[in-house]
Amino acid sequence: MCIPSGAKGGNFTLLSLALNGWAKARSLQCLEFMDRFSNSHPAIADGCEKGRTAIMNKRTLALSLFLTFALALLAGCGGSSFNPPSPEPPTPAPLSSSNLNLIFVSSEDLAYQASGDMNPSTANLTSRGLQRTLKMATFLQQKVLGWQNVTEIYALEPMTHLQTANNYPDMVALETIQQFAMLNQVTMSSDLSGGSPYAGQSYPINASYAAGLLPVGVASPAPPCPNCQGLDFGDQDGDNEALVTGILNANANVPGFYVFSAPWETVSALMANINQSEGYNLKLPASYISPNYIYAISITPSGSASFVTYDSGINPAGNYPTLPAGGIVGSACLPVQTNTTFHVTVTGGTGGAVIPKGINTNETLYFIRHADAHPLPYWDDNNYVGAGQWRALDLPNALRGKISPNQVYSIDPAQYSGGSLLYSSDGSVSPSGDNNWSTVAPALTPEPYAIANELPYNLVTSFQLTDSNVDQETSTFFFFINGGQFSNQSVLVAWSFQFIQPTIVKLFESYNATSQQISQISAWPSTDYDTIWTVTLDGVGNLTVNNAMCEGIDSATLPATPPRF
Repeated sequence: MCIPSGAKGGNFTLLSLALNGWAKARSLQCLEFMDRFSNSHPAIADGCEKGRTAIMNKRTLALSLFLTFALALLAGCGGSSFNPPSPEPPTPAPLSSSNLNLIFVSSEDLAYQASGDMNPSTANLTSRGLQRTLKMATFLQQKVLGWQNVTEIYALEPMTHLQTANNYPDMVALETIQQFAMLNQVTMSSDLSGGSPYAGQSYPINASYAAGLLPVGVASPAPPCPNCQGLDFGDQDGDNEALVTGILNANANVPGFYVFSAPWETVSALMANINQSEGYNLKLPASYISPNYIYAISITPSGSASFVTYDSGINPAGNYPTLPAGGIVGSACLPVQTNTTFHVTVTGGTGGAVIPKGINTNETLYFIRHADAHPLPYWDDNNYVGAGQWRALDLPNALRGKISPNQVYSIDPAQYSGGSLLYSSDGSVSPSGDNNWSTVAPALTPEPYAIANELPYNLVTSFQLTDSNVDQETSTFFFFINGGQFSNQSVLVAWSFQFIQPTIVKLFESYNATSQQISQISAWPSTDYDTIWTVTLDGVGNLTVNNAMCEGIDSATLPATPPRF
């Protein structure tokens, strides 16, 4: 050990003063004690006087020993200067907007996670894990991109990574990057002719399957999405490397920020393979460290590459995130406001109705629409927008005491549509002419609710929303025993609104319901993100449908930008 020579007049003086101060304080305490008790308690006062003398003697001895020790240390220093421990390295500067930047975010799974971030039963985030993703988004946007807009976002295809004995799909990678997507803007057309460009507070997330590379049990899209491929946990046929190589080849001299969100197993292998195939010779991390770490391969216009590591240092709280005040305003249910409520019951044996063979029993299903997604009627990137993030994150609060599902379902976000699902093949077109987007909005809407309530989350993968008979397929899946088998279950389903009413009509038709009964099931309004449709099958299969409940969130007052954390 070597004490710094420069400390002789500083640290040493402070230590000496501290010893002096302690001895004086103890002595003064004793003098005060003697003054107060010298007459009434002479024996105590006498004892204190002796103690004071001992303290002062000890003080003299302690100071002598201290000075002797200090001089000996100084003599051994040889006049050398003191080198304090190196501080934590500062966060690297944001990536250059002149480079092509590949940015890797390691989403958590059951194998690689921070303690307390993952629910081992559902293979989903906990509230603590959700807190981390929300804070990470700000760090990524500010410290890594320097508030520049992202170029593309790629996330894990959830059905390529099934976890637990129940084979739950991995929704964490999408949820990890969703708040970040909300901090960016994408410009799309907003009229039927593909004009009137509008910059929406949102960004599409690519999560669709590569051509011909589908997980077991997943319906084949026809055709595959040409420009919305996500990341494959199994990396079939090297499809992840092909994706990144395609980006590098197509944009060799074009700067941009390409963000990839997937588990450590996927991003570490992808970084290693790209490093090798491109001959970058970068020093990559040898093992998993933390979900706080973000990695980037930054490639200059001349082709040279550097590797950058960012540590957000986030230590999230364990409670469910609290939204900033003022963003959520309550509202009465729209069907009540517009006098369009309905409550229709079909009873077997009444009015010609029959209970269809194979119908589920003792089932309650709650249909909700995906969160707010269309700032203008024909604007759509198949994600929701900043206003929708407020709604999605508030669902655990909005639905508390209204419904009690024991599981959550939605459509596979790897599905996609040509153009907007709102208006079939018409709708949004990007400046580059693209109009194909992975349909992530429905699946991401109930994800916070599932996290907060620790519910299992599953995806419908056996059919496509673009199928010609999708209404019948949806009805069969949710309400018949040869579908998803939901007897004795209570299910929250997040769906695209335009498919909900036709699904219920198909269900009514299977009961031989009257035209008068069916006509009461009005179409879901295109501006309504709030209503809940409740479908109930009793113990023998009698059917009741109503739209009496809602989330109670006023869309008109939701901020256009997402909440900040």
